[in-house]
Amino acid sequence: MTVLNVALSSARTRARAATSKASRHVRTAPYLRKWLILGCLVGVIAGLGAVAFYQALSLATRLFLNDLAGYQVPTPVAEGLLSGDSGFSRPWVIPLVVGLGGLISGALVIGLAPEAEGHGTDAAIEAVHENPRGVRLLTVAVKIVASAITIGSGGSGGREGPTAQISAGFGSYLARALDLSPADGRIAVAAGIGSGIGSIFGAPLGGALLSAEILYRDDIEVEAIIPSMIASIIGYAVSSAFMGFQPLFGFAAPGFQFDPAQLGWFALIGLVGGFMGLAYASGFYGLADFFKRLPAPRFVRPAIGGVLVGALAIALPGVLGTGYGWVQKSLGQPLLGLPLWVVLALPFAKILATSLSIGSGGSGGIFGPGMVIGAFTGAALWRLLEPIAPAIPHDPAPFVIVGMMATFGSICRAPLAVMLMVAEMTGSLTALAPAMIAVGIAILIVRHFDRTIYTSQLKSRADSPAHRLQRGMPLLNSLAVNDFMAEPRVVLTGGEPAALALSRLDDAGVQGAPVVDELGLFVGTVTRAGVFDAAGAAPDSAVGKLADPTAPTTTTTDRLDSALESIVSARANWIAVLDENRHVIGILTTTAIVRGYRSGLRSQLKQLSAVTPGTVVIDREVATGSPIAGSALRDAHLPPGTTVMSLHRGTTSMTPRGDTVVQAGDQLGILTNAEDAELVRQIVDGPAAAPVAPSVDDANTKVDANKK
Repeated sequence: MTVLNVALSSARTRARAATSKASRHVRTAPYLRKWLILGCLVGVIAGLGAVAFYQALSLATRLFLNDLAGYQVPTPVAEGLLSGDSGFSRPWVIPLVVGLGGLISGALVIGLAPEAEGHGTDAAIEAVHENPRGVRLLTVAVKIVASAITIGSGGSGGREGPTAQISAGFGSYLARALDLSPADGRIAVAAGIGSGIGSIFGAPLGGALLSAEILYRDDIEVEAIIPSMIASIIGYAVSSAFMGFQPLFGFAAPGFQFDPAQLGWFALIGLVGGFMGLAYASGFYGLADFFKRLPAPRFVRPAIGGVLVGALAIALPGVLGTGYGWVQKSLGQPLLGLPLWVVLALPFAKILATSLSIGSGGSGGIFGPGMVIGAFTGAALWRLLEPIAPAIPHDPAPFVIVGMMATFGSICRAPLAVMLMVAEMTGSLTALAPAMIAVGIAILIVRHFDRTIYTSQLKSRADSPAHRLQRGMPLLNSLAVNDFMAEPRVVLTGGEPAALALSRLDDAGVQGAPVVDELGLFVGTVTRAGVFDAAGAAPDSAVGKLADPTAPTTTTTDRLDSALESIVSARANWIAVLDENRHVIGILTTTAIVRGYRSGLRSQLKQLSAVTPGTVVIDREVATGSPIAGSALRDAHLPPGTTVMSLHRGTTSMTPRGDTVVQAGDQLGILTNAEDAELVRQIVDGPAAAPVAPSVDDANTKVDANKK
C-alpha cells in the first residue's frame, strides 16, 4: 500500500509540473489562440460527456424499465423512433422500480457528493458567479451515475443538467489546473454549460448562445459568446460523430409556411405558455420546499418521490423518463390518437412528476421536462382549437414547436437561446417567425412576476460579484499584485503530519496556509479549523490530503481587480500568489488590496491637484470627535468648492454621495482649495486631533514604507 501511495504521489507531482508548463503557455497566449485551445478542450469533453451520459442513461433504462418493469418507452427520431408500449404488463411494478431508482440515486448523492443533489444547471450557474474553480470532479462523476439511475428508472428529469455539469466541471478543472484568471475561469465554465447542453440536444448554435444568456434573468454575458461558439461546435461534432447528425425530433414541420392570419393563435400560445412556465417554477420549488421539511432521511426522499411518480405513470405513462418520445408523438398525427384528457393533463402531470423526482432530491435536469411541458401546452391548444378555429395549421407541429419555445424559453429567462435550440432540435427554422410573437408575450408575463426556474441566475451583470467589483473599484486594474503582496508566514508541505502543521500555524498566528508538494508546487490551501480536526482524529495524517485544490490563487503579473475577485471567491481574507511555475512566492490580503486602491486613488488625486491651480488633496481618517462623524456629507459644512473624492470604510470602498453618512474611522480623500486646507483638516480631525495633517506626498511615503 505504501508503494502505491508513493507512486500516486509521484504521478500527481509530475502532473502538476506538466500543467504548470501548460499554464504558462495558455495564460500568456493571445485571445484567439487561448480560446481556440480552451474552447476545443471544453468542447471535446462536452461531446464525449454527452455520449457517455447517453450510453449510461440507455443502459439504466434497459435495466430498470425494460427488464425489471417490462415497459418500452417511446423514443424520438434521433434515438430510433420507437413507438413504445401502449400500457404496462405489470402496472404494480412501476412505482416500485421508480422508487428503487430514487433510493439508489439518493444514497449515492448524499453519501458521496451532496452538492450533486437536484438539477445540475443551477449548480453550474452558481459556479460561474461564485467560484468557477470550485466544481469537484467527484461531483461530476456522481452526477452522471445518479442522474442516469434517476431518469433511467422512470424518474421525470432531463439529461441536459448532467451533461452541462460534466463540461462545466471540466471548465472548472481547467481554471484551477491552468491557474486561469477569474474572468477566463468564468467563461470556461459558462462555455461548458452551453456546449454540454448543445451537444446532448444536437443544437450547437442555441447552446453557444445559452452559455451567455442563461447566467442572468435580464442580461447577457457577451464575453462568453465567441468562446462558447468554439466549444459548442466542437462538442456537437464529437457527440454527433457517435450519435448521428439528425435533429433530435427529425424535420418536424417541413411544409410549414407562416401565414399572418395565424398570428393571433401564436400570440395565444405565448400567453398560455407564459403562465404555464410560471406554474412550472411555482410547482417545482413549492414541492422542493415541502420535501426539505419532510421528516425523513435525505436519501429516502427521492424514493418517496419516485413511488409517487410511478403511481402517476400508471394513468399517464408520458411522465416517465425524459418524455422526448411523447413529444415526438405530439408533433404529428399520432397526437390525434391520444385521448383529449391525456393531452390536456400531461403538461400539469409532467410538472408534478418533475417536482417529485428532482425536487425531492433526485438527480437530473429540469430543462428537458420544460420542453415536454411546453410541447404539450402547444399540443393541447391545437387539439382544442383545430375543430373550431379558422386559419389553424392542419399539422400540430408548429403549435408544439412554438409551445416549447415560449413556455420554457420564458421561465428559464433565455428566450433567444431556447428559440434557436428548439429550431435546431426540430429542423424547423420557419417556425422562428411566429415564435417571435409567442416568446415575446411569454417573457413579458414571466418578467412581470420576476420568476425564473434557475434560482442561481442574477438579475443583470450589475449584480454579478465580478462586474460589481470592477465597476466599484476601477483603479485596481492599474495596480499589479507584485507591488502589494507579502511574504507568507507559513507554507506547509503535503507530507507534514497534521499535528506538526497545527503547531506551525499556531506559532505563526495564522488561520490558514498554502500547501506545496515535494517540488514546491502549489497543491491547495488549508484552514486551521480543518487541520485542528484532523490532528485530533489522526495526528500523523498528511496535511496534503486536507488541502483544498479548488482554492483560488493569483499570480505576480495579475492586476489587483482580478486578485480581489479571487479573494471574494475564496471566501477568505487572503489568497496565495504563485509564480509562472506554480511555486508559492507570497500571499495577498484584502487589507493589501485596499491599501493599493488608496495608493492608486492618491496618485490620481495628486495628478488632479497638480493640473488644478490652487488646490490640494487631503487624505485623512475621520477622528472619533470629528464634527462630521455621524453626519451625512451634505450636512458636513465643508468649505465651498471642497469635494470628497473617496471614502474607505475598513476593507470596503464606497462611492461618496450627499446622503452618505460618515463614520469615525472612515478614510476620506478630499480635494479642496489651498486656503481652506487647514479648516478641512480641523473638521475631519476634530478638536482633540493633531493639528498637522500629512500631505499627499507624506501619505504616499507612508504607503510605500508599509509596502516595504
